[in-house]
Amino acid sequence: MSQDIPVTGYAILGLLTFGDELTGYEIKQRADMTLRFYWVSPAMSQVYTELRRLTDLGLVAADARTEGSREVTSYAITAAGQAALRGWMDGTPAGFPVLKHTVLLRLLIAHATEPAHTRQMLHDYLGELDRAIDDLAQVRESLRGADRPGEAFRFPSLVADWGLDYFAAETQHAKRALAGLDETGPEGTVPPA
Repeated sequence: MSQDIPVTGYAILGLLTFGDELTGYEIKQRADMTLRFYWVSPAMSQVYTELRRLTDLGLVAADARTEGSREVTSYAITAAGQAALRGWMDGTPAGFPVLKHTVLLRLLIAHATEPAHTRQMLHDYLGELDRAIDDLAQVRESLRGADRPGEAFRFPSLVADWGLDYFAAETQHAKRALAGLDETGPEGTVPPA
C-alpha cells in the first residue's frame, strides 16, 4: 500500500470501479449510499482532496466539460488506479476493525448518570438501528437481479447482507442491555447471582 494514499482514497478508487465516470458530487452520493453503513462516508471536501491526490498520482483521470454555464468534471479510474487498488486489496492484511462505539462507551460508564438516561439512550439507539435497517434493506433490495456470482453487484450485496446481520445483532445486544438495566437494584448495582 502506498504511503501517499489513505484508506479513504482506496475507497474512492473502489467506488469508481463499477464502470461509470462520476463527478465528485456523484462519488459523495455513492459513498453516502454505501460506505456510511460500515465505514465513514467522507465529507465533500475530503472527496475532492482525495480526487486531486488520485489525479496527481495518475490513478484517476479527470474529464472537465462545460454543461450550460458551469464546468463539470467527471472522474474515472485509470489502469494504474486499477493496479494500485488491486495491490492494496491483495497486499494488505484484513486487519481487525477498530470499534468506536459511543453507545458502549456510554454504557460502560453509565454509573455516572441516572438509569433513566441510560435507558433512554438505549431506546434512542434502537430507533437509530431500525432506521439503519430500513435504509440498508432498501439498498439491498435495489441490488437484486444483479447480485448473483459474476454479476456487477455481487460483492456489494454480500456487504449489505453482512450489514443487515450486524444491525440485527446490535438490536439484540441493545435489547439485552435494556433488560439487564431492568434487573439492577438500588443505585444501579446488579444484584449478585
